Amino acid sequence: MRIFVTGGTGLIGSAVVAELLGNGHTVLALARSDASAQAAEAAGAEPLRGGLADLDVLRSGAAQADGVIHLAFGNDFSSPEALAQNVAEETAALTTLGEELVGSDRPLVTVSGTPWVPGRASTEADPVPTDGPVGGRSRTVTAVLGLASRGVRSTSVRMPRTVHNEGAGGFAGLLTNIARQSRISGYPGDGTQRWPAVHALDAAVLFRLALEQAEAGTVWHAVADEGDKVRDIAAVIGRRLGLPVESVPEETYGPLGPIFKADQPSSSTRTRQALGWEPKHPSLLEDLENIQP
Repeated sequence: MRIFVTGGTGLIGSAVVAELLGNGHTVLALARSDASAQAAEAAGAEPLRGGLADLDVLRSGAAQADGVIHLAFGNDFSSPEALAQNVAEETAALTTLGEELVGSDRPLVTVSGTPWVPGRASTEADPVPTDGPVGGRSRTVTAVLGLASRGVRSTSVRMPRTVHNEGAGGFAGLLTNIARQSRISGYPGDGTQRWPAVHALDAAVLFRLALEQAEAGTVWHAVADEGDKVRDIAAVIGRRLGLPVESVPEETYGPLGPIFKADQPSSSTRTRQALGWEPKHPSLLEDLENIQP
């Protein structure tokens, strides 16, 4: 199939593009800059110049493809307003992509986060929260899944808090970046809250399986590690960077503070059983050993 991919040069997207190309698909990759276009081309994809805000470009990309994988999201988390702008931009983009695919029975695979459920690991059957800093993303993804009744094979791959590769990426990557700046490897609260994680190369396989196999309106969990304690994550980061490991105020993490502080383990049992997905790459704590001082 010819697949239109947004966010195809990011940590997850580059792995997804390689996975698709390695399994006989061709890729048309949205590229918002010359550097992104060059990276997409070097990876073997055809670049399509434009960003998430360029709705006519998105329509064109979807119209040329046998399916769509949407991964792009703004990377400004500096304030609640910036985060809200990211969500609004993604909502308009996904609405545009979905409308272009109505009645075609083509796949639209989008991304959201695993939910958190008090006292247990969340499963694919649990709804995503529609309130909080990124609640708008959940509402949008829910609407995309609803396109199943309008002839779109829409599915959602829920990502854990950290998608990692070579020690970088996800919430753990943000902890690392903040540690480098503050000279403290910090964690919010008592650090016993758990974050699920997955290696980017394992996540890429699940996106391909969902594209090829998943039924319309279905939800999947890209979870390899059900939940690592944030204190343990910070301990590896601190050791690799030679920094003290301490609890720090929730406000350190800006609008993401409440999410960082939440206990949010997650399960992928149904995903593994239904799609035959089996993570094979290093766990988060193993992969963080790649952090360089």
